[in-house]
Amino acid sequence: MKRLMSTLSQNLRATGRTLNLDLFRPLRQWVSHLRVETPRRARKVAELIPAQCPFERDIVLCGHSVAHIPPLCKLNPLYNELVELRFRALCYLADECGEDISAYI
Repeated sequence: MKRLMSTLSQNLRATGRTLNLDLFRPLRQWVSHLRVETPRRARKVAELIPAQCPFERDIVLCGHSVAHIPPLCKLNPLYNELVELRFRALCYLADECGEDISAYI
């Protein structure tokens, strides 16, 4: 199997193509195609997906900032799709249901 993948990769490079294995593609497509059709589902999506990365932190010791942990959400292979889903849910609540979405922002 390893030899077959190596040969395939060499052949693709020789033709100018690259081997692109995207293991998360089915999951990304599934999230992208989720429909927000009910207010209950839209509220749940808006509650479950945070507006900002929950991992970003400033480490403070004795009143001085010692270190900063950057937002790590961009490392999530589904980050863009989840943000898009949250946006669609908020748009549904605001446009279709006429709800105030300031509580979710």
